[in-house]
Amino acid sequence: MNTSSISIFSLLFSLILLIVSFIVYQKITKPQLIPVYEDTWWGPAKNNHQIIDKSIKPFKILFTDNEKNDLKNRLKNTRDLIAPLEGTAWTYGISGTFLKNTIIKYWLNDYDFEKRINKLNEFPQYKTNIQGLNIHFIHIKSTNNEKGKKIVPLLMLHGWPGSITEFQKIIPILNKLKNNENIIFEIIAPSLPGFGFSDGAVRPGLGSPQIAVVLKNLMLKLGFDKFYVHGGDWGAIISAQMSSLFPNNVLGMHSSMCTASSLKNTFKTLLYSLAPSYWLDEDYALQMKPIMEQIKDRWIGTGYLHAQATYPDTVGVGPSDSPASLAAIILEKFSFGTNRLNKFKDDGGLLEKFTMDELLDNVMIYWIPNSMTTAMRIYAESLNSQTNSLTIMWPVEVPSACIQFPDEIIYQPSEFLKERFINLIQITRMPTGGHFSSLEEPEIVANDILNFIIKVEKLKK
Repeated sequence: MNTSSISIFSLLFSLILLIVSFIVYQKITKPQLIPVYEDTWWGPAKNNHQIIDKSIKPFKILFTDNEKNDLKNRLKNTRDLIAPLEGTAWTYGISGTFLKNTIIKYWLNDYDFEKRINKLNEFPQYKTNIQGLNIHFIHIKSTNNEKGKKIVPLLMLHGWPGSITEFQKIIPILNKLKNNENIIFEIIAPSLPGFGFSDGAVRPGLGSPQIAVVLKNLMLKLGFDKFYVHGGDWGAIISAQMSSLFPNNVLGMHSSMCTASSLKNTFKTLLYSLAPSYWLDEDYALQMKPIMEQIKDRWIGTGYLHAQATYPDTVGVGPSDSPASLAAIILEKFSFGTNRLNKFKDDGGLLEKFTMDELLDNVMIYWIPNSMTTAMRIYAESLNSQTNSLTIMWPVEVPSACIQFPDEIIYQPSEFLKERFINLIQITRMPTGGHFSSLEEPEIVANDILNFIIKVEKLKK
């Protein structure tokens, strides 16, 4: 099939999708009803709530000599991994050669376990039981010793395959911003349930909306009935759902991955992809690929999602038992999420935005507590007929802000976002950057959060 035939086929396919989408949209569009979720008990001993310790206790990450020796033995015994096909770089996935010769070698010989564990314990951490789950969280407490300064509680939520390490660099920057506009941040950064050192549920049903309930209750327990929230990846999804479910608690929502999926926006996507420059300004037009290319990108880029949404426990066996497998799964996503063109580089472009220590710190947050399987379950619990959190896009009426990086996995025009985020008061479009923005561009994200909160606080006055 020649190029002209492909173009005609793509055009006809787009037109058919356009017509079908319009018909469906006209017939079944209904207002989204926001449900009410109970404070479900997700932990064991359901009949013995009274014996659960619900106090807030200090927590430190531990990595014993036995655990270190076990990890090193596994790293030493990593088999020779299969080299990539000639000239394919990372287009088939992570390079086995690079993984064995660079990542595993560094992890085994140069990663200073004691120093890095101390780094992971740099910020004060705690655990407390919420709805039967022991939730782990960083808490940077603030004492209002300066007259005229306002303490602003900020809940920061990570995603998969990230962790609290995504906020290692942005937290100190937010703390330094305390002299601006009389704002002092009090930062709470939990490990999502099932991630890192937070318990996973013992029974099915803990999807992203239910996690929003758990984390709202965490904030209430810490004494914050009103707070701001920031999130990326699953943290962005949970932040938006929390804002919809609890508008009386969320003062404002800041997101690095705003999404607004609807039949109306699907219709617009099909229409705009035929002539992007006609409908959109230059920046958004460049992001609006032909519809067949969009479908191809989604098909290629979401294989992991389908596997984890169907059989997370099977997929989780490899990375739970093999540190090489764990690093491969996580670091492939850090490569592709940072820049789509990294897959054409022999080193995956991994060290262009991150240090090896930063990357392995995040891997360790999965390895030490053996949490990859329970973390992967968020896909199965959220992408099903009961929850389906990527298609249920409840309206968000609290003040909202979206910072957009061109290599983010989802990048939508502002008019799409305004359909869902009713009170969208700030959109910041960046020229570079990708999915793990708080770790890639911490200063930019920190200042964007500050500017947003300043606007909301002024509007309140």
